[in-house]
Amino acid sequence: MSDRKPAYKVSPTNSGIGEIHTEPDRVADMPYAPAIRIEAPGDLLFISGATSSPLYHKHPHVPKEHDHPLDIRDQTKKALDTIKSILEHQGLHWTDIVKMTKYLTDMRDQDGMSATIRETLGDWSPASTTICINQLSTPGARVEIDCIAVFPRK
Repeated sequence: MSDRKPAYKVSPTNSGIGEIHTEPDRVADMPYAPAIRIEAPGDLLFISGATSSPLYHKHPHVPKEHDHPLDIRDQTKKALDTIKSILEHQGLHWTDIVKMTKYLTDMRDQDGMSATIRETLGDWSPASTTICINQLSTPGARVEIDCIAVFPRK
């Protein structure tokens, strides 16, 4: 017999995904869910890291293709736009994301990045990790985001 408690919130687009909060009265203090439970999962979609660079660009890199905005909110928005295009291509929504990993070159950018993510995802909070790294793939890139999404059960 399982002692599993109900999810705090179930994704409105995918009933197999639920946010887990051990202290529901503190949800407003958290910009992410401490855990996400997936019940009888559908197929998984792993979305590669997105920066403010165009999704499709030449390799080796051509510097003029990578004109990054200076503001972290603008860079975050461009990265999220890339992720959204992939989700839409696959018929998914923000609320199908179960895990988001964010890479920053400066942790002082975390609040601006988090605010932009919150504006985009609304009240859906996937499990999340933020990592500070030395540099990203192109000069001027300050944020990179990758995600895991789950297709709804049929």
